[in-house]
Amino acid sequence: MVSRPPRRGFTLIELLVVLAIVATLLALSLPRYSQSVDVARERVLVENLRTTRDAIDKFYADTKRYPESLDELVERRYLRALPMDPIIESDKTWRILPPPTDKKGQVGDIKSTAPGQTLDGKAFAEL
Repeated sequence: MVSRPPRRGFTLIELLVVLAIVATLLALSLPRYSQSVDVARERVLVENLRTTRDAIDKFYADTKRYPESLDELVERRYLRALPMDPIIESDKTWRILPPPTDKKGQVGDIKSTAPGQTLDGKAFAEL
């Protein structure tokens, strides 16, 4: 009898077991990944609001008036670019609040127009 060299490779059952393990690991890790993406978006939104509000305050301190638009902050180099609302994924959807009535300008504050709430239960529009 002639002996054959052993075959190399995996059987179908071995491949199915590996695929089942990979699918189980993905099913366990995907919800955690989605939640971490949501947390990151919230943090970016808060930071973008803080940075833009700081730029508005600096503009007012320098010029004794509020900016006429968010674009003026970019033109005058208080911001490099308009901040992105990471929830809506747009830099054009900010809700602009006017300054106090006795002050010149159009942009006193900004808020997000994103629907929904943070993971803490606060509305995005209230940040």
